[in-house]
Amino acid sequence: MKSRISGKKAAYLGLLCAAAMILGYVESLIPVFAGVPGMKLGLPNAAIVMVLYLYTWKEALLVSAVRILGIGFLFGNPFSIAFSSAGAAVSLLCMQLAKKSGRFDTVGVSIIGGVMHNAGQIVVAMCIVENVRVGYYFFVLAISGVITGMIIGIISGELTKRMRRAITRSGGTL
Repeated sequence: MKSRISGKKAAYLGLLCAAAMILGYVESLIPVFAGVPGMKLGLPNAAIVMVLYLYTWKEALLVSAVRILGIGFLFGNPFSIAFSSAGAAVSLLCMQLAKKSGRFDTVGVSIIGGVMHNAGQIVVAMCIVENVRVGYYFFVLAISGVITGMIIGIISGELTKRMRRAITRSGGTL
């Protein structure tokens, strides 16, 4: 049985895909952050967390894949797509499990997502360079994942509340 997506839902998901891609582009313009090579703010994750809370993990996976491929082909390369895909897959899985547990709000889920995104990328890096010592770098990235995850979680939590209110006031549904 085929599931159909409503026009309104498709429009909201398209909007969130566009937001994630724009945030990814903005992030690509920021030089190495705080002197830590490879560290990024994770701005596109705000859109992914919003989709996770407004819809389901399936839609979040779709938005994440569109964002990774779009940004990768426009501004990146095959390595950036590989690193982003690995990080996003691990991150989304862990965020969904954390959300489903009911123990975490958007901030906690986003922190878990930030740290696990870094973990996924470190695994890919260890495979590419064939050296497990790259794994030591995870601790530096984990600290940045906690800090940026907290900021992104606060932002996405507030935006999710506002989007729900706006849609409800207009008489619509997500």
